[in-house]
Amino acid sequence: MSIEAINEQLLRSVGVGIALFNRDKLLLEFRNEVFESWFEDCNVGDSIGDIFPTLLLDNMLTRVQEDGKYSTELKFRKKRRTIVVAQVFSHASIGGQELLVLECQNITRIRELESMIESYSNMVERNSREIQREKDQVEKLLLNIMPRAAYEEYRDFGVVAPQRLESVSVLVLGFSNFNENVEALPPASLVSELNEIYTSFDRIGDQLECERIRSTGGSYRCMAGMQDPDVDHLQLVATAATRFIRYLNRRNESANTKWICRIGIGTGSVVGSVVGNQKYVYDIFGAAVNAAIEARALAGEMEVLVADEVVASSIGNRLQKLDAHSEDARNSGLVALADA
Repeated sequence: MSIEAINEQLLRSVGVGIALFNRDKLLLEFRNEVFESWFEDCNVGDSIGDIFPTLLLDNMLTRVQEDGKYSTELKFRKKRRTIVVAQVFSHASIGGQELLVLECQNITRIRELESMIESYSNMVERNSREIQREKDQVEKLLLNIMPRAAYEEYRDFGVVAPQRLESVSVLVLGFSNFNENVEALPPASLVSELNEIYTSFDRIGDQLECERIRSTGGSYRCMAGMQDPDVDHLQLVATAATRFIRYLNRRNESANTKWICRIGIGTGSVVGSVVGNQKYVYDIFGAAVNAAIEARALAGEMEVLVADEVVASSIGNRLQKLDAHSEDARNSGLVALADA
């Protein structure tokens, strides 16, 4: 068997598609069985442009001339399946003849695997985003029912251990006309009103490092000093209280429904913990809470009361200490706080 015959036999037996085109007219001179099985309609003598109508012929010839080869991919339908073939064009001299060699390799399975991997990756990414979204929603929900410090402890350890806070200030606010508004307003309007008011209170509290403890109907409680006991928590809570009053006064000027509040402030120690195993509620108990509740009970309309003995000689240049409205409050050693 001649060398030429052996070479032709090798070209026919390899597992990739091989086609040879003459360099001058770019006409097909040889194709092996693999190539023919993919491109059944082509025959010897067909031009490369007829066999591959979408091929960028000029670009391919330039790249082969300059770089020695040109690589591309061809996608076509074979019966009911889409076939993807990697094509590599190169130049060769065989027996004194200048030829354009085309090697074709079936990479359909590779592309299918890549598509599966990409699809799986997209699914994982979607699931990760969904998990993160649900995690953020849970975090937001838990932060609505417990202070951040308690939430972080629960997140890291799964429990919130009861904690004694030796020095904090607690604000307890109650609406004196709450029952009247409940009777007068439709349920949706009542909830909308309270949502707007308590959201505004939360924003004011956030600016002053005051953590909302809970809001139940016509009552709102917040506390300062939990995160950092060294801060002037009384001044923070007192400032929040006077801003609550200022906000309600401005709101009442234009709103159809008026809200009248009484505020008490207490300073001292508390015990804070999550109460309940299935329905979590964070609550605080102790001297500071009791003092705030008692002060609120003696407060007049739109008045902030606190024990005179805990008020520093200077509570800041934006607040002033006044006599309490009621004699009972004054006899109990309470004083009123207001904007200076």
